[in-house]
Amino acid sequence: MQKDRLTIQVAGKELVFETGKIARQANGSVMLTCGDTVILATACANKSVSPDIDFFPLRVDYQEKFSSAGKTLGGFIKREGKPSEKETLTSRLIDRPLRPLFPEGFFNEVQILTYVLSYDPSCQPDALAICAASAALTISDIPFPKPVGGVRVGKIGSDYIINPTLEEMQKSSLDLLIAGTEDAILMIEGYCDFLTEEQVLEAISEGHKAIKQICQGLLDWRNLVGKEKFEAPLILPPSELLDEIENLIKDKFKEAFFISDKQSREEAFGIIDGEIYAHFSEDAGDQKYSEKVVKRALKQISSKLMRHHILASKKRADGRSLTDIRNILIETSILPRTHGSALFTRGETQAIAVCTLGGSSMGQRYEDLDTKDSLRKFYLQYSFPPFSVGEVGPLRSPGRREIGHGKLAEKSLQAVIPSEKENFPYTIRLESNITESNGSSSMASVCGGCLALMDAGVPIKRPIAGIAMGLLLEETKFAILSDILGMEDALGDMDFKVSGDGEGITAFQMDIKVEGITLEIMKAALHQAKEGRIHILGKMLEACPKSRQALSPFAPRIESLTVKPSKIAVIIGPGGKMIRSIIEESGAEIDINDEGVVNIAATNATSLQKAKDLIINLISDIEIGKTYKGPIMSIQPFGVFVRLPGAKDGLCHISEFSHERIENMGDHAKEGDEIEVKVLDINDRGQIKLSRKVLISK
Repeated sequence: MQKDRLTIQVAGKELVFETGKIARQANGSVMLTCGDTVILATACANKSVSPDIDFFPLRVDYQEKFSSAGKTLGGFIKREGKPSEKETLTSRLIDRPLRPLFPEGFFNEVQILTYVLSYDPSCQPDALAICAASAALTISDIPFPKPVGGVRVGKIGSDYIINPTLEEMQKSSLDLLIAGTEDAILMIEGYCDFLTEEQVLEAISEGHKAIKQICQGLLDWRNLVGKEKFEAPLILPPSELLDEIENLIKDKFKEAFFISDKQSREEAFGIIDGEIYAHFSEDAGDQKYSEKVVKRALKQISSKLMRHHILASKKRADGRSLTDIRNILIETSILPRTHGSALFTRGETQAIAVCTLGGSSMGQRYEDLDTKDSLRKFYLQYSFPPFSVGEVGPLRSPGRREIGHGKLAEKSLQAVIPSEKENFPYTIRLESNITESNGSSSMASVCGGCLALMDAGVPIKRPIAGIAMGLLLEETKFAILSDILGMEDALGDMDFKVSGDGEGITAFQMDIKVEGITLEIMKAALHQAKEGRIHILGKMLEACPKSRQALSPFAPRIESLTVKPSKIAVIIGPGGKMIRSIIEESGAEIDINDEGVVNIAATNATSLQKAKDLIINLISDIEIGKTYKGPIMSIQPFGVFVRLPGAKDGLCHISEFSHERIENMGDHAKEGDEIEVKVLDINDRGQIKLSRKVLISK
């Protein structure tokens, strides 16, 4: 085995790349080691193109082996199967910076697989997986032109940390994943605690410095050990076809482009497309070009004409300027039985957001390499049905796009969610149901979700909004578009989403279709996004100035008690017997953590108070001289035993039951009777002496 190794120093940590020992039959394979984290990445490609393919079939999958952390899955099935949410999101993180670098017209099927084989919490695997996948492609014979690097950036105080440990990330106000080439940035995804635009740019700049080191090292390594790239046929529309289509549609395209209504505009474009297909169909005579080639050429010319019209006129399809935000309409409390709801409409993008409050049992359970059977008490679920774009389609489980959009909106709002320590012990579930879509439904989910939280009475830290920015890049000229349309996203060069308020940012995500952008463009996009975000937030606050003071009458009531940790076992009881009896008797839901915080959730005040009284009685210490009320548990010839708080029994002797002389105790009491007694004494053995007669008149 010819084993080749590359070592790159990044922020004091060694990234060790190895090839030639494992997975040698793949086009390219690399083992990346950092600390004790080991990742295997492989890249394979078909040498021929399927005749039915008219797109680039790239498949990227990331998998975390639980054995890498010395664990197994906690459920009934112990084998890794369907990708977890984290694995799906990481697969997207790897895909997004690699896809734009493949040559235009390259349609060979490519598969990139990355596996975490050993896991060290001090070396998080997601950024490393980007580097490993890039390295496998770089040294392979697949025509991938230049290496990509990826790093995570954290911020503790004023210091930016490259590839921080898990422990450092818990103190960090920033979680930024950035990927790019030596020359430019391709992908960013970050979540932060209201950092300014300048701080975000500083973090991106620091991350790109580390990326340059990785890319330079991989480029040198490719020159030493890389395979010769195979020649793949690039399926590009002929220049004469592009010229012919442009001459045929340019006047009609301009007329259709400036139709402001989406459906009418798409109908006009549909007519143009139909005429072009008919022009080049078999019925028109000698067919020189296939329908797939014509389709690609038509998309390329449509993109070119759209760019030309926007850059020349500074006007967009719906008549807006580059910085204008579409008309915004907001309604709250639109669903009477939900705990909180909002309808957010921005142009032709619309979301119904719903907030549901509950106890701990409503939390989302999950497990990963760091945690097992953990509970997420705030989560957002995003759905995108086909009718939202006027189409017919099957309903399936959420795909990568829906999971990714939902997680972006969730993490955008995470920064404003109150903690349990702030006396809001509820689990919060947000739904974003997209009912119309024409650009940036994920940012509509942020706005609608924030309004639904406020409508539900959740005391959020401060309201936020989200906006999506686009980019048209032509050589040295560029135009940044605020609040992009679906067409501008599909035919443009960038989708840059930013959420936050006028003071800071909570989340940002950028995808690029070209070979990267500079910090200058990013700076301009961030500052233009801030202006748009402030405008949208102003509209939101007009509709809902602050969180409602009272929760919905249909929301459960939750109250928290703090008990001594030594009393936790008393509340739970042997085998959970005691807590089950409290739940059954009160109808409330009860959750206890290791610190002794008891959360009681109930649908009505009576049920909540009943559970609270039962728990307080259970943990109360019996004191001499105090009066208690409890049921008679048993009757003896010498007196009765009475159940006291804490499941303790005391003896009320026959002589202390009444002022009158009693011959037969059974004639004066029966089991289950509630009586009031006073504690006279507690001896060294814990036996409790009670009296009833001292509480009644002679």
